Amino acid sequence: MRCSIPVKNRRRVLCVFPHYTPSFGTFNHAYRLMKGVRAFMPPQGLLLIAAYMPEGWPVRFIDENIRKATAAEFEWADVILVSGMHVQGQQIHDIAERAHAAGKVVMLGGPSASASPEMYPDIDYLHIGEMGDATDELIVCLDESVARPPAQIRFETKERLPLQDFPIPAYDLIPLKNYLMLTLQFSSGCPYLCEFCDIPNLYGRQPRFKTAAQITAELDAMRQQKGHPPVVYFVDDNFVGNRKAAKDMLPHLVAWQKQHGYPMSFACEATLNIAKQQETLELMRESSFLGIFVGIETPEADALKAMRKSQNVAVPMMESIKTLNDYGLEVTSGIILGLDTDSDDTEARLKDFIEISHIPMLTINLLQALPKTPLWDRLKVAGRLSDDPTLESNVCFLRPYDDVVSMWRRCIAYANDPERLFQRFHHQVESTYVNRMITPARGKLTWANLSSALVLAFRVMLHIGILSDYRKPFWRAARHALRRGQIDAVLGMGFIAHHLIQFTREALRGEQNASYYSTKLRTAEPAHTRELATTLRKSA
Repeated sequence: MRCSIPVKNRRRVLCVFPHYTPSFGTFNHAYRLMKGVRAFMPPQGLLLIAAYMPEGWPVRFIDENIRKATAAEFEWADVILVSGMHVQGQQIHDIAERAHAAGKVVMLGGPSASASPEMYPDIDYLHIGEMGDATDELIVCLDESVARPPAQIRFETKERLPLQDFPIPAYDLIPLKNYLMLTLQFSSGCPYLCEFCDIPNLYGRQPRFKTAAQITAELDAMRQQKGHPPVVYFVDDNFVGNRKAAKDMLPHLVAWQKQHGYPMSFACEATLNIAKQQETLELMRESSFLGIFVGIETPEADALKAMRKSQNVAVPMMESIKTLNDYGLEVTSGIILGLDTDSDDTEARLKDFIEISHIPMLTINLLQALPKTPLWDRLKVAGRLSDDPTLESNVCFLRPYDDVVSMWRRCIAYANDPERLFQRFHHQVESTYVNRMITPARGKLTWANLSSALVLAFRVMLHIGILSDYRKPFWRAARHALRRGQIDAVLGMGFIAHHLIQFTREALRGEQNASYYSTKLRTAEPAHTRELATTLRKSA
């Protein structure tokens, strides 16, 4: 559905999504290996707002991860709509400055504005909270005038629009072929109260969800664009936040896949206790779910309890990971260093976990305190929040800052050493990939998919198999997969490993931040990181 508020005027709306700072999880180094890929995932939230605009309002959409909005596009618009996360704060201010220079009014919504409106005194209209009555009030205001107000005006959602009433995001406004993967939202909210997470405060503890018909309709809308990527990521905060809802939806997803010849593969984010829900896991396997991001955070049980994440120890951790692998799900693990419970043994325990779990991709970040989290509140009372822009985190660690950052460097160097990384992929061939359901080929047999696969194969062979200094461990893992007919696995491990290795080398040179949420401005290469970077580069 669109906004049902009657409007009198015609407003031209320009949606601008800010550029992301590169991180372990954005795969920016993999883009050059793929045909036409220039960004990670479509911005689901802003696309939703774009689709909700009144029928008669022309809407254009620019994702600055693909290209910057031009002066002509700002000139065309009557109003500029922006959304983003804290890590995009600097880019949000930049968009507002350019819009104001063009004499345009700016509205900002999304998680950063909702959690920390005080960060954006330069924005004309702030939309705080999810889509709902505040969205309608904003549209009424813009219908009346698109002149910049003399002072900032805030609209705060009190009554949220039910997810069942959400429109299909405006996928038609963006070039889906330029993204690594597509996005789809089934639910919102999470019942857990992990200390460092802002989801319960922003979106609630009682998960809300869309209907199965909405999910399949969105998939149909994506497929209308030629050349779209064949992978869809469920951006839910916790895919099984409502276990029954997820289990009830999945048979419809299976039916859709069978009807269309399995044109898509899926991935999602969930808590580790999903390993206890074997009926759901079997349905996910039948739906062609191939990957799952799990916030494992730390292998230390006491630390998990301290951060209120005891759901990760509901089943023995290694047993849970093996269960997920048994259903063909390759695990990606989030890891946090800099916790109050870190000790002299933390580094060794994490390295042991990397070896025993055989998880190929680990996004290892330093702890960052986000507003509207119990962690933020606790550290604020203790006087342990820092706004020093030269530091990698806004947390005053209990252990010496330099020791924590050095441990992070050693851990990412260890995890993404090419020999170790490809050995873990080697293990996945037997432990995970062979457990995936063999799906019909007809759904993916399109010229666009074949063309993209050929380009990826050529570039992986060239840049990794021939030109890289880690070609030997790559070929050992690749031969192991090829002997089992797993061509997709060879290409997947190639572009994932390439990104992890390259990003790690940049991080060790001081060119990348130690946390996805860090806003530290990068400086010249620190001398003490050169030795680690050289070691990683020569390890193959």
